Amino acid sequence: MTEKNLQRPNPTGLEGAEGTRERPSVAPRTDIYENGDNIVLLADMPGVDEDHVGITLEKDVLTIEGALYSDERSGHELAYGERRARDFRRSFTLSNEIDRNKISASVKHGVLRLTLPKAEPAKARRIKVRAG
Repeated sequence: MTEKNLQRPNPTGLEGAEGTRERPSVAPRTDIYENGDNIVLLADMPGVDEDHVGITLEKDVLTIEGALYSDERSGHELAYGERRARDFRRSFTLSNEIDRNKISASVKHGVLRLTLPKAEPAKARRIKVRAG
């Protein structure tokens, strides 16, 4: 996973600035699965590629964002279009059972896949007592 997958999209191109957009923002439909060691989150963001996905984790809140831009072809004029520029945004509150340092993400065919590894439970151990 590259560093750009962890950064919030910045449509303004200005460092440190978060842009505003006058277009629809929708919550992507999401399925969440649990297997033995992971929780897997699948979010539908049709038309969004890895360059236009941002994932942030601040305190216990995981936020996913995606941007879909109009697909304008050079040398052609759009006669009819149903795909519009839009933003996807959704936030989730994570429990302490998630290992935040091992979260991974990928995008394929407009589906964002987040793998949230479960943290190892604190193991009981015996503490040796020394004299002095």
